Amino acid sequence: MSNVVEIVTGLAKPILAKHDCYLYDLEFVKEGKNWYLRVYADKDGGVTLEDCADISDELSEALDNTEPDPIPQAYFLEVSSPGAERPLKKEADYERAINDYIHVSLYQQIEGKKAYEGTLVELTPDELTLEYMDKTRQRRIKIERKMIAQARLAIDFSKI
Repeated sequence: MSNVVEIVTGLAKPILAKHDCYLYDLEFVKEGKNWYLRVYADKDGGVTLEDCADISDELSEALDNTEPDPIPQAYFLEVSSPGAERPLKKEADYERAINDYIHVSLYQQIEGKKAYEGTLVELTPDELTLEYMDKTRQRRIKIERKMIAQARLAIDFSKI
């Protein structure tokens, strides 16, 4: 499976770049009886449905013309945006999220909480700093990255 991901990544990146997009994530997974090749594309301002359709058409053609066939079994190709509350997986995801509102789930409690939502204001290789509201007070917390179980972008409903 990792070979499929590597090959498809190599095919997808130039196609995405042609559409001013970048590869956010790519996965090849089996769910039930079906295989899915999921390509998550993004760009400044977000991807459109037209972007996804164009990328899907071009990637499908590139996959069909690759010899030997990198995916010999039947599969569904899905090209989409990673979504408004996309996970932060790679270092580049965290770097792009500086000054954005994020949700962080922790392995263990810090100051009595296992999750925080706030603005990512600082990032180092070892920790991140969130600015968050605690009732009516603005606070900052430094969280060691090894304590983070999962992080994702979040919607700040107080600003909607």
